[in-house]
Amino acid sequence: MSDRPSASPAPLHGAMLWLVAIVLATANFIAVLDMTIANVSVTSISGSLGISSSQGTWVITSYAVAEAIVVPLTGWLAGRFGAVRVFTTAMGLFGIFSALCGVSGSLALLVFGRIMQGLTGGCLMPLSQTLLMRIFPKEQAPTAMALWAMTTLVAPILGPILGGWLCDNYAWPLIFFINVPLSLVCAPIAWRMLKRYEEPLLRTPIDRIGLALLIVFVGALQLMLDLGKEHDWFESTEIRLLALVAAVGFVAFLIWELTERHPIVDLRVFRHRGFVASVAALSLGFGAIFGMNVLTPLWLQSYMGYTATWAGMTTAWSGVLAVVAAPVAGKLIGRTDPRGLIFAGLAWLAAVTFWRSIATTDMSYWQIAIPLLVMGVGMPFFFVPVTALSMGSVAEHEMASAAGLQNFLRTLSGAVATSIVNTSWENQTAYMHAELAGYVDRSGETAHALAASGMSPDAVRSTLDNMLQGQSVMLATNEIMAVVALVCALSALVIWLAPKPSRVVDATAGGH
Repeated sequence: MSDRPSASPAPLHGAMLWLVAIVLATANFIAVLDMTIANVSVTSISGSLGISSSQGTWVITSYAVAEAIVVPLTGWLAGRFGAVRVFTTAMGLFGIFSALCGVSGSLALLVFGRIMQGLTGGCLMPLSQTLLMRIFPKEQAPTAMALWAMTTLVAPILGPILGGWLCDNYAWPLIFFINVPLSLVCAPIAWRMLKRYEEPLLRTPIDRIGLALLIVFVGALQLMLDLGKEHDWFESTEIRLLALVAAVGFVAFLIWELTERHPIVDLRVFRHRGFVASVAALSLGFGAIFGMNVLTPLWLQSYMGYTATWAGMTTAWSGVLAVVAAPVAGKLIGRTDPRGLIFAGLAWLAAVTFWRSIATTDMSYWQIAIPLLVMGVGMPFFFVPVTALSMGSVAEHEMASAAGLQNFLRTLSGAVATSIVNTSWENQTAYMHAELAGYVDRSGETAHALAASGMSPDAVRSTLDNMLQGQSVMLATNEIMAVVALVCALSALVIWLAPKPSRVVDATAGGH
């Protein structure tokens, strides 16, 4: 038991409330940002360290695996050591390990730094959410959720922009160094302002077997998702073994955690139908949006002639109206059924994505950017209320566990979507290329015109093949956008499986 009194202090107010809210939002922002900031920097890092591109991808994979493992543990860590103590310690360490990544001169040291970044950053996401709910007055809880949701939405979009810009104009270590001042300044402020909100500790035994099973199954699953494309998926013995380990480990983990008296991950929160439906809709919708956000800059850089910086600046338009709409969505949560808001937001995203599925290779910058801008309107109406609905569906003492599981499933859905989209895009492009090959320049007029302009026969064939490849990629991209739209529409229907909420999120409860 803790020596602290169990009575909860009053929520913060005024400027002090917003100072702490900004600190908490910043912690969530940098943790989510580091999921994507290195994605466009692998080439620069590989060249600097003298390693192959495939070795360079471990910079991304190591962070993702470590983060995926620790996120669902957050509820247990908060209960045993205190949410505020874990949060502030993790934030300070995140800055220290970011500095280690920046000064790394070898792949081994960089991967170690990224693993430690992931372990500390994985605590920041759910605990920032939990602590925001704890410090905000009850009537302002939707505003807290809107603030947290927007950092979660905007950070993955800004990651590739910032990473590309820093690598193009400066050097790759800066993508890690930018975390250092934010972390080391915010951590002591957070401790000073939040320590009175620490709640009594739960001195439960450590579930060592549950922890081991979690590490095994999550680690194997994340490695399978990250390495699958590179190893041709289930054609590879390595991927099949990882899939088997993940499946067996998952089943064993479920059985153990549901029967263990003091589980490391409290799966009992899934007894709440509202939480299950909310998390299902969140996983489907977020996975679809994340996959679309991964595909867009790849398409722009590979086949539309955009640099990494310009590709990032184009995709950033989706965050502009999202920031504007977020406060509106937050205010509406307490006044109307959040299921209706979620449905409307997902329906909007589905409609705009269908609009994006009729793209062409000769589109101008604004023809690409405007649908992305418009799409941003729907994101807060999906993400803000679904987060509030899921937290409002569980008991108050289960909020930290629920937040950890929700963030874990959201992160996992993004990883699954990325693997599916990348693989499907390549496979569908190859299929379209083969299908269209017989229809290209049947009359030979284009080839004759190119030859007449002075091109050699090899140059003519290369030009025609490039034109064919561009059209194949465009058709494959459009098909994936159409599938993403259908998934958004499906997740809009899933949310109606949740019962009408009987309460809003209680900002004064954070749970353990």
